[in-house]
Amino acid sequence: MESVVANFFSENGIENPLILCKENLDENFFKERERFAHKGCFGHCLLVSGSYGKAGAGILSSKAALRSGCGLITVHIPKKLYEIFQISVPEAMVEIDDNEQVFSSLDIDTSRYDAIGVGPGLGTQKESLLALEHLLKNNNKPIVIDADGLNLLSKINNFQDLLNENTILTPHPKEFERLFGKMDYKERIDFIQNLSKQKGVIIVLKGGVTAISNPKGDAFFNIKGNPGMATAGSGDVLTGIILGVLAQGYSPIESAKIGVYLHAVSGDIAKENYGEKSLIAGDLITFLHKAICNQ
Repeated sequence: MESVVANFFSENGIENPLILCKENLDENFFKERERFAHKGCFGHCLLVSGSYGKAGAGILSSKAALRSGCGLITVHIPKKLYEIFQISVPEAMVEIDDNEQVFSSLDIDTSRYDAIGVGPGLGTQKESLLALEHLLKNNNKPIVIDADGLNLLSKINNFQDLLNENTILTPHPKEFERLFGKMDYKERIDFIQNLSKQKGVIIVLKGGVTAISNPKGDAFFNIKGNPGMATAGSGDVLTGIILGVLAQGYSPIESAKIGVYLHAVSGDIAKENYGEKSLIAGDLITFLHKAICNQ
C-alpha cells in the first residue's frame, strides 16, 4: 500500500482496512464465455436516466453497461432525448417517457429486466420524485441508485423504508450529506457499515478511497484509481458498469465490488495514455475492456 494511502487510513482512524482487490472478487466474471452463448445469457438491464440538457449522463452509463458485458440494455428517457440516444448508443433500446423533458412515469413491466439503474442526469423535478417513489414501491428487481436518483431520495421522508434489501446506493460525499447529514470520513464509514447491516443495503461511498459496505457490516476500500477520475461523468460510468455486471446475474455486493474495481483500473490505464489532467469520463469506457481482459 502506497504511503499516502496508508497515511489517509491512519489519519482517519481506519484500522486494518479490508482492501478491494481481484482476489476478493468473483473470479467467474473474468472467465471466458462459453462458445455457444447468446445475448440472452448475459442479462437485460433497464436504465432510467436523462432530462433535457442532461442526456450525456445516461449515454455514458449506457455505454459503460454494455461495455461491462450485459447482453441487452433498455433506456427510459424523456421524449426530447430520443434522437440523441438512438444516434449516440445504437446498441440500446429506448423506452419513451410521456413527458418531453423529464422522467415522469414508468408504466412498463419491470419484471422482464434483470437489473435496474436509476439516476444519471435525471433532474430533481417533482414529477421525477413521484415517479421514482412509485418505482421503488413496486420494484422487486436488483437496483442501483445514483446521482439525481439519490438527490430525489433525499427529498422523501423515511426513504429508507422504500429500499429493498441489496439495493445499491452510490453517493459521492455531497450526495451522502444530503441523504444522511454531515459527518467526517470515519463517521461515514461507521454509518454505512451500520446501515448496511440494519437494512441489508449496499453503499458505495465514492471518493479518493471509495468504500463499499455490505449487509454483513464489512467495508471494502478501493485504493486503485487516480485524481484524473475526478471529472464530470465519472460517476455515471461507474453506475453503468455496476448495472451491467448486476444484470449478468452477479450478486449486488459482488456487482458493486467488481464495478468499483474495474472503474478504478480503467482510470489507471487511461491515466497512462492521457495523463491525469486530460482524462475524461469517456476514457474510462474506452479502456474498460483492458481492465476486464488484462486482470
